[in-house]
Amino acid sequence: MLPLPDVARRLGQPRTRVHQMLREGQLLAVRRDGVPVVPADFLADGEPAVVKHLLGTLTVLRDAGFSDEEMLAWLFTADDTLPGTPIGALRADRGREVKRRAQALAL
Repeated sequence: MLPLPDVARRLGQPRTRVHQMLREGQLLAVRRDGVPVVPADFLADGEPAVVKHLLGTLTVLRDAGFSDEEMLAWLFTADDTLPGTPIGALRADRGREVKRRAQALAL
């Protein structure tokens, strides 16, 4: 989990942009000890970007009525059909598979 200043630094953006990304649903943060933090796995390795397909997946989960905490739990819970976790599959560029599973939750 990364505090917002670290997220901004990794993305090469000002903190205000990270706050905007959170408001717009492009990122997800939860509070730990009163401090908003973002999972480090949401950020791409070696480049200043969010993991591909994360935004679309978050949108589908929000549309399905998931809270931020529920989305976070779902993304990090192992799914034998992927295999692995949804966030692991997103990081491996298997976003379509993840979004299909997220869409199935909304039905």
